[in-house]
Amino acid sequence: MVNMVTIPYFTALTTYFSYGLLFVFGHMRDFFRSFCKSDQSTPEGYAPLCRDFEDFYTRRLYHRIQDCFNRPIASAPDAWIDVTERYSNDNNKTLFRTGKTHKCLNLGSYNYLGFASADEYCTPRVIESLKKFSPSTCSSRVDAGTTVLHKELEELVASFVGKPAATVYGMGFATNSTTLPALIGKGGLIISDSLNHSSIVAGARASGSRITVFQHNTPSHLEEVLREAIAEGQPRTHRPWKKIIVVVEGIYSMEGELCKLPEIVAVCKKYKAYIYLDEAHSIGAVGKTGRGICELLGVDTSDIDIMMGTFTKSFGSCGGYIAGSKDLIKYLKAVSPGHLYATAMSPPAVQQVISALNVILGEDGSNRGAQKLARIRENSNFFRSELQKMGCEVLGDHDSPVMPIMLYNPAKIPAFSRECFKRNIAVVTVAFPATPLLLSRARICLSASHTKEDLLKALEVISEVGDMVHIKYFPREPEKQLKEEQWQQNERKKLS
Repeated sequence: MVNMVTIPYFTALTTYFSYGLLFVFGHMRDFFRSFCKSDQSTPEGYAPLCRDFEDFYTRRLYHRIQDCFNRPIASAPDAWIDVTERYSNDNNKTLFRTGKTHKCLNLGSYNYLGFASADEYCTPRVIESLKKFSPSTCSSRVDAGTTVLHKELEELVASFVGKPAATVYGMGFATNSTTLPALIGKGGLIISDSLNHSSIVAGARASGSRITVFQHNTPSHLEEVLREAIAEGQPRTHRPWKKIIVVVEGIYSMEGELCKLPEIVAVCKKYKAYIYLDEAHSIGAVGKTGRGICELLGVDTSDIDIMMGTFTKSFGSCGGYIAGSKDLIKYLKAVSPGHLYATAMSPPAVQQVISALNVILGEDGSNRGAQKLARIRENSNFFRSELQKMGCEVLGDHDSPVMPIMLYNPAKIPAFSRECFKRNIAVVTVAFPATPLLLSRARICLSASHTKEDLLKALEVISEVGDMVHIKYFPREPEKQLKEEQWQQNERKKLS
């Protein structure tokens, strides 16, 4: 089973009907388009470069609502952002900027702790590092790309996550996609959660190892897969696997769910399988001191063999890291393409992470880090609770700053996005191929920089738009609804 969401029967029926209608009319347009020689993008005698279904989806579905995606912004991704206005003269196939901006409440960026905007501690130090080191090292880590800042960050990250050593990469996606092929190859087995990130999928495929998946966040099915894989051995020869790596995420970015890490660790220990933990969305965002899913769920980091994370979410920078034993990190620095050939992480970006970590650890001489961690937790739990009370179908778990609101129907994707935008709320809508075709959603990401007033405004707009586009699949009871409206009015009075 690839996905654990249960679609209401009537919603599933109307969603299938809507996509069926779009496919029928899309193929009819393609049929008539085939008579227009000038409209053919593939030269005669050549095979199409684009895959058939994805290209059809782009032409006949995506382009119709392209204005809802990839909206350029003209400011830092703070609690409020300036979104560039666009227009189209060809039904959204081509979009042009008007030169104007629209100030919106930002519910889409991964700026969990609010470090992506100007910070009183981080920003001056980043500017100073820019003057001293320049924007880029113009070299890979093994040539002339390692600065004293890179060494300092690696030591700081290792200490922060509770591992003996760490290495940093210039890109979060490349951290996964270049590390997995370095760790395992032919004769090895990767067992991956069915909803793991695309970077993990790319790395697993590039490794040349055997890949199998287990049901999303289901330790019992993981145990079944492991037991069968060990009993059967490698295909054809039935020799034992050279190594087995189980790959999971701390917080699943499209579901907002926390990994059932304690149970998965127990299974992996039982069958002597390595654990690769991707903490892209959990490091810095959850746990009492921001140390991620292990701290939140009480898992000893010594039980995790490979810890991966990125600096693009909670730390307001770019790049990623791998943390593990000293032997592992020494090995990766010798064989990982992301370390050997890619340009090193920009020195100002490195300094941003160092400064953000110092704030989180309280080494800036204040308690702002602890306040940020408390605020993102409070904001996330409050907002999730209010969305559920108003009748929205919200995925994810308590404490997670990622909360997807299910839309399902393709017509509701642009309707929800455009109506929120009109009311000065910037939301991210997600559809195929990032999610299964029937499971489109709006993904809300909260930040410690959001105030209670910001959240109340967002809830008011989402409730209004939710009624308009009919995404409240679980209507509230009248008494609860009245009490909730009275509570919101009282909160606004307090703020004013």
